[in-house]
This record gives sequence, C-alpha cells and structure tokens, in this order.
Amino acid sequence: MLYLDHAATTPVRPEVLEAMLPYLTDQFGNPSSHHTVGEAAASALADARARVADVLGVRASDVVFTSGGTEADNLAIKGLAIGALLRRRDPRRALGTPSALNTSSTAGMAEPPVHVITTAIEHEAVLASCDYLERVHGMAVTRLAVDATGTVSPDNLAAAIRPETAVVSIGYANNEVGTVQDVAALSAVTAAARVPLHLDAVQAAGWLPLRGTGADALSIAGHKLGAPAGIGVLAVGSRLPLEPVLHGGGQERDRRSGTENVAGAVGLAVALERAEAERAEASARVGALRDRFARRVLSLVPTARLTGHPTRRLPGTASFTFAGTSGEAVLLELERRGVVTSSGSACAAGSDEPSHVLLACGIDPATAQTAVRFTFAHGHTADLDPVADAVAAAVAAVRSGA
Repeated sequence: MLYLDHAATTPVRPEVLEAMLPYLTDQFGNPSSHHTVGEAAASALADARARVADVLGVRASDVVFTSGGTEADNLAIKGLAIGALLRRRDPRRALGTPSALNTSSTAGMAEPPVHVITTAIEHEAVLASCDYLERVHGMAVTRLAVDATGTVSPDNLAAAIRPETAVVSIGYANNEVGTVQDVAALSAVTAAARVPLHLDAVQAAGWLPLRGTGADALSIAGHKLGAPAGIGVLAVGSRLPLEPVLHGGGQERDRRSGTENVAGAVGLAVALERAEAERAEASARVGALRDRFARRVLSLVPTARLTGHPTRRLPGTASFTFAGTSGEAVLLELERRGVVTSSGSACAAGSDEPSHVLLACGIDPATAQTAVRFTFAHGHTADLDPVADAVAAAVAAVRSGA
C-alpha cells in the first residue's frame, strides 16, 4: 500500500520518537513544578523552545506551544483581534509598536467594528475563527477573493485594509491545491499599513523558507513534519497584544494556559530541525518527481485538470479534477490498486459539499466534487509513473462503471 496523503498527516520520524521517549517515561515531570523532576522538564521545554525559535528566526519568547495547527490559528486570529478590541477600551494594553488600529474615539460617535481580513481559500481553522469573531463579537470580516490559481492579489489586500483592521490571516501555501502565496509582496502591504500579518504555515513548513517571511505571527503543526499529532506552535511577537483563548494557570507567558506537552515540544523541535536541514534537497527532488507525475496524469487522462498554480506550488502536492467522474469513486478505485490518497482537506472529509477552495478558484460545483489530491513525503524517492498509470486505470474504471 502506497500512502500519498502526507498533507493530512505524516508518520513520526524514528529520531523524533527517540527524542520524545524519555519525557514519556522516566522524565515525566510537570514543567511548572518546583522540584528536580519538574525543573528537568522545564529545562527540556526551554531547550525545545530555543531550537524552534532558531529555525523560525524569532526570539524564544515569541514561541507559544499549542496542541496543533488549529489551536495556533485560533490563538493568532482570535487573540490578536480580541486583543485589539480590548486595547480600544484600554489603550494602556498596547505593548508594541503602533498599529493602524484606531484606538481613539470621538464623543457621541460609535467606532467602526474591529476588522479582520482573510481569504476565501483558507483552512477551516482560519475561516471558523473569523466566523466566530463576526458572529460573537460583531467584528467585520473581509474574505478576499483569489484568482483561478488560488493566488491572492497584494493590490486587493491593500485595498481591503482599513484604519480599524486588527489582523490579516493568509495561508502561506494552500492545503488543498498547494498554491504558494507571494508572502514577500503581501507582508510588504501589511507592514506599510502597520497591520499584523498571520501566516498559516502548517503546509509550508518543511517545504518553504520559514525565516524572513515578514509575518508577525506564524502557525505550524507537528504532525505535518514527522512529529506526532497534538503539538504545534504559534510564533508571535511577544509585544503584540494577544488575548489568550485558553485560560487557566498562565503557562506560555500567560498566552496559552495548560500543562505543556514537553515530549511533544521536544519532538517538534527535532522534526522541525530535520525538516529544515533537508528542505532544499527534498523540495528539489520531490518537486521533480511531482512534475513528472502531473505531466503523465495529464497525458493519460485528457479530461484531467491540474488545480492550483501551475508552478508556484508546494513541491509535494499535485491535485486534479477528473470531470465526468466522482472523486470518492476514483479514491476507492485507487485504493483497490494500492494507492491511498484523498479528495482534499482531512478536516472536511465526509462532507457532501464541494471544496470551498475549488469553488473560490472558479471551478463549478460538479467538477469540484471530482477532485483528488496527491501529497508526497519529504523523503519520497520512488518513481511515480506506476501511480499515474493507476490513476488512469481508476478514472477509466469509474467512467465505465466497472
């Protein structure tokens, strides 16, 4: 069985498991405990934080360990937006450089609502966080359109920013079609407007540079990199007014309460270091295999369409639509032939609705429901021609009703 759904999750790397094991067994302390066992755990946590910070090019104090990418996205968007709302009420909460947010008010005049910007193709963790702010806190949300390749226009972003914009949240690389955004241009827009930029880098980590993106906040998830599920990071400027989403004992410098997952943090640090060390070689190798695979699929299945940007895409992602089929039926036929993959985001699996990402790219609903996504491991080396042949056979079987 060949697993080609690495955008959903990855196996734990042996060296990650080895590094974690002591903190799951004899070195099991709570890092908040003031005794030798707890202090050993606190030391391991601090070391993991410093190592993650080094890969990301941020200060250790900027690293907030979370339970994964979803929590990191929630904390970035809700935390910065609600922090801006509270700063309106008490400008003394402002901790860092001034932003474009208007914190003053004129007597007798209501202020416009706090404003958040995202795009129409984001992961559900981002979109649901924005929906929450709109529904519960009365904030205004702008969801930027994308072009047919899933690309966000910097000009459209610039036009959408308002004096009351509190945060812009954009995916570095899309989880379904793999399109990579021009983060240099987008971050230049937000920097000029002095508005914090949050990049969801869950899919980008290990494939794309994480330093020098221009982001003020950046999310990653361990299980996309060879660490286990249940650990993630939000790297966020420690002087930005970030309101916690989880309340309790004040861990993570009062930004994320809850006993820290020391073993997970250690594993994430190792996985991130290894992924970064291998990134350039892996991206070139897997990208070449991906390109050959895509060309072969398109030649064998004339009605196939490659979705996302044709060149500015994640090296490990190839996503297609197969008009006149059912994506789920193609997946079943592929599994019969020993290939396991998916139709898109695992977080939307089981939904009868077509992908919101593909719809935003202008693909009609019927065609969107024929989507199949192939995502490859950082360590993939095998020729993918047999997989392309299996795709052609699966599509033919579905169309023939066999």
